[in-house]
Amino acid sequence: MKIAIASDHRGFTLKEIIIRYLASMGHTVNDLGPDNEQDSVDYPDFGQKVGKEVAEGRSDKGILICGTGIGMSLAANKVNGVRAALCHDLFTTEMSRRHNDANVLCLGTDIVNHEIIDNQIQLWLETEFENGRHARRVNKIKDLEGL
Repeated sequence: MKIAIASDHRGFTLKEIIIRYLASMGHTVNDLGPDNEQDSVDYPDFGQKVGKEVAEGRSDKGILICGTGIGMSLAANKVNGVRAALCHDLFTTEMSRRHNDANVLCLGTDIVNHEIIDNQIQLWLETEFENGRHARRVNKIKDLEGL
C-alpha cells in the first residue's frame, strides 16, 4: 500500500516513528514533510499536501500528525474526496475505517498513546469499511463536497 504522511513541527518525531513502522510492514511511504522539528511550519500546508495525494489517487491512504490532530483534520477535510478522521485510541481508529471509510488518519502527538501507536496504525490499515447502512451515510458526506 502507498501511504502519504506529513506532520507539522510538533508531530515530526511521531511521524518518523510511524514511517519506520510502515516501512517495516512493507508499505511504500511518501514523506511530504517537514524535514525537521526545529523550523516552525503551518499545519494547513501539510494537511493539504496529504489530502491531495490521497484524493488524486497518488497514495492509497494518508496519515497526518500535529500536536492535537485537530488542525490537520480540519485542513485535510477541506480537500474534496478526503475523509480525515481524528483518532485518539483503538476504538476511534477502528470505527473511522469500519463506519466512515476514512482515508486519512489524523493523530495528535500530545494525545495518542505512543506505546500502542504501532497497533493503532496496523488496525487502521487493516480494518475494512463495512458498507451497508454506512455507505449511505458516507455518500451523504461526499454529496456535501459540492456545496
